[in-house]
Amino acid sequence: MPGAKRRILTIFGTRPEAIKLFPLIRKLAADSRFNSRICVTGQHRGLLDQVLAVTGLVPDHDLDLMRPDHSLGELTAALVSGIGEILDTENPDCVVVQGDTATAMCSALSAYYRKIPVAHVEAGLRSGNIHHPWPEEVNRKVIAAIAALHFAPTATAAEALRQENVDPDSIHVTGNTVIDALHAVRGRIAQDPALVDGLADLERRFAGKRIVGVTCHRRENFGDGILGIAHAVRMLAQRPDVAVIFPIHLNPNVRKVMEAELGGLENVALIEPLDYPNFVHLLDIADFVLTDSGGVQEEGPAFGKPVLVMRETTERPEGVEAGTARLVGTDTTRILEEACRLLDDSQAYAAMARAHNPYGDGESAGRIVELLAGLNYPAPG
Repeated sequence: MPGAKRRILTIFGTRPEAIKLFPLIRKLAADSRFNSRICVTGQHRGLLDQVLAVTGLVPDHDLDLMRPDHSLGELTAALVSGIGEILDTENPDCVVVQGDTATAMCSALSAYYRKIPVAHVEAGLRSGNIHHPWPEEVNRKVIAAIAALHFAPTATAAEALRQENVDPDSIHVTGNTVIDALHAVRGRIAQDPALVDGLADLERRFAGKRIVGVTCHRRENFGDGILGIAHAVRMLAQRPDVAVIFPIHLNPNVRKVMEAELGGLENVALIEPLDYPNFVHLLDIADFVLTDSGGVQEEGPAFGKPVLVMRETTERPEGVEAGTARLVGTDTTRILEEACRLLDDSQAYAAMARAHNPYGDGESAGRIVELLAGLNYPAPG
């Protein structure tokens, strides 16, 4: 019907999805051209709720599906079924998903079963290895086969989609909404510094030391990879000039190892996962970051902070090409060597810290809203 609002259902379940989608959801909610609805799956329950609280997002549907030690098969089945029921209730004109999670893939699949068009935010990221990152690389490829609209964060991601024979007219380079999120949260911190007082005690404790931020949670690193990372952090923390701040992921495959290997060390603070403002502040005060996360590879450069990526491959090659990130794998010796190089070689540090941030200008959500308003939504298949 002419003039009718377009019904958009945005579905997400993890902390990174919530961070990258809240700028878009806010703009959709404020735009009279849309009827914007939200469904969360609870794939990261506690971590997701942190972001919902900070951003003020109130889901219309909360499936709360995640259970302890869910296998990927059990999670996938629960997601497809639960999301399907929501789609039958909402009957949206378009489903918006972000990234590469089980929630995003199952949302796309459930929408496809109902011939509801899918718009994919952060489309086209590829590592070229279906086992690294696992299972995210295949999740992305499944979504790409289904989506009617592909919002690629970079030209490299757009070209990866074209190489897979995705219709070029459906691909749009928008930048990455994570930069929008960082700008929004930085603005809130400037207005209310108390938002980041969660690190105040550690800042006093580690005054005068070089702070290294660490995050670690990738499934493909479970086992020997996690141990290699833990041993590297332990050896790095032996330096008297270094302090490590390490928010530990809730997954027991990470937490048990890190607490056993790093617990009680004077220069290592193993802390609970940070809410988003305090995590942004950690990036701000850290000299550099050791991570196996995808999102941190985008966030670190926005602060001019080098990122050492503890993975064998990355689906974000733009950061490596720009010089802001470096792949170091999970070998203890390699991680330690690269970290010490940044600590001891000021020119090497400056080369990474001054490198160009290739991920966006903070206007990505606005571009996506205009594309959602102006484009037809062809049914998949």
